Amino acid sequence: MPELPEVEALAYHLREHAVGRTVTRVDVASLSVLKTFDPQWTALHGLEVTTAGRYGKHLDIGVGDELHLVVHLARAGWLRWSDSLSPTPPKQGRGPLALRVHLGGPGFDLTEAGTKKGLAVWIVRDPTEVSSIARLGPDALELDRDGLAAALAGRTTRLKNALTDQSIIAGIGNAYSDEILHLARLSPYASPAKLPAEALDRLAEAMHTVLTDATDRSVGQDAARLKGEKRSGLRVHGRAGLPCPVCADTVREISFADKAFQYCATCQTGGKPLADRRMSKLLK
Repeated sequence: MPELPEVEALAYHLREHAVGRTVTRVDVASLSVLKTFDPQWTALHGLEVTTAGRYGKHLDIGVGDELHLVVHLARAGWLRWSDSLSPTPPKQGRGPLALRVHLGGPGFDLTEAGTKKGLAVWIVRDPTEVSSIARLGPDALELDRDGLAAALAGRTTRLKNALTDQSIIAGIGNAYSDEILHLARLSPYASPAKLPAEALDRLAEAMHTVLTDATDRSVGQDAARLKGEKRSGLRVHGRAGLPCPVCADTVREISFADKAFQYCATCQTGGKPLADRRMSKLLK
């Protein structure tokens, strides 16, 4: 799933290449991707792209004086920029293409791989009309140590879940939460409400370091290279079975129905493996 650094890099790419251009046409290849019906996508025709930014993991593209094209890429969505888009309208329901925005020659596609569809597009006059934006907590890159402490105060859920809950902290997903917890030397199962002051210090510093470094690596990259850039910077996420780059212990994995997370027992849990209920059930 694209997270804060990748969405920030995509916004930067659009600021460099799309802002100032006019929307000449919007092709909708999958009607289900549109979550609003008024204004319709045709209202964007003839308007200039004015801004590109983000709200958490949402991409916000300002069009004209009043409209916003808001995109959430979900788990398998992506934005693909082209310097020369095909003028032939795409066929609906064919392949991964969901929506295409023509900008007078160049433009971009919104695509989604796989059969489980979560890519969402809204056309609104105010981004806060999107319910998932209205519910966002403070942005992860804008939180200092005291702000992080306030966001986590009283939370009894697991720390991993708190970091990825967008209503608590906006922008962090499965991959970067693994990286933050590893750098902070904290268990994914720790209780946010019980973190001592020194652990909060480490967590705040790790969150800033991981997200800033990833954003710095990503911004300025071509959109096509961002996924590879993300993978290249990960130390534990997606590396189950490989040695931890800090202590050389084997990176372990906890699996769920539709996702998994990774951690190092030596660095994060005092050498004690975390209980994996799914694997326990399989072994019975």
